[in-house]
Amino acid sequence: MDKLDQDRSTQDRQVNQVRSQPLRGLPALIFASRWLQLPLYLGLIVAQAVYVVLFIQELSHLVPVLWDPNALDNTASALGIVARSKEIVVMLMVLSLIDVVMISNLLIMVIIGGYETFVSRLDLDGHPDQPEWLSHVNANILKVKLATAIIGISSIHLLKTFISAESLSEKTMLWQTLIHLAFILSALSIAWIDRMLSSGSGQQH
Repeated sequence: MDKLDQDRSTQDRQVNQVRSQPLRGLPALIFASRWLQLPLYLGLIVAQAVYVVLFIQELSHLVPVLWDPNALDNTASALGIVARSKEIVVMLMVLSLIDVVMISNLLIMVIIGGYETFVSRLDLDGHPDQPEWLSHVNANILKVKLATAIIGISSIHLLKTFISAESLSEKTMLWQTLIHLAFILSALSIAWIDRMLSSGSGQQH
C-alpha cells in the first residue's frame, strides 16, 4: 500500500508540474489571442453608458407629460400614435424604459458572462455581489440566457406595437408577430440542443 501511495503521489506531482509549465511558441500565441476580445467587451461597456444616457433622456420626456399638454402632444407625435390619451402615452414611454433596461441587462450578461467564459476568470467566488447565474455559467447556458433575454425584448416591442395598432398596418403587425415566434422557436431549439448535449455528456461519464 505504501508503494502504491508513493506511485500515486509521484504521478500527481508530475501532472502538477506539467500543468504549471508555461505555454511556449505557437500554443502560447493561440491561447493569448483570447485577449483580442477585451476591446470588444470594453466597447460594450461604453454602449452600456450610452444606454444609461438614453434612459435618462427618455425619463426626462416622460415626467412633463403628467402636467404639460404640449409635452403630451409632442410625445404622442414622436411615438407615432393617433390617440392623445395620457394613459396610452405614459404606458408606451414606460415600455420604452423597460426596453432600455432589458437591453442593458443583455449587455451585462454578454460582458460579464462572455469575459468569464471566453477570456479569463473574474475570481468572484465568495464575493457578496456575485450574480447568482455567474456561478454556473458556460457557453451553452449563456446562449440560452441570451436567447431568453432577446425574447423578452421582442415581447416589449410587440406589446408596444399592439398598443399603438391604430397607426400601424396589419402587414407590419403580422411580420413583428412572426419574427417574435421565430425568436421563441430559436430559443426552444437552443435549449433543446443544450439539454441533449448535457444528457449525452452525463451518460458518457
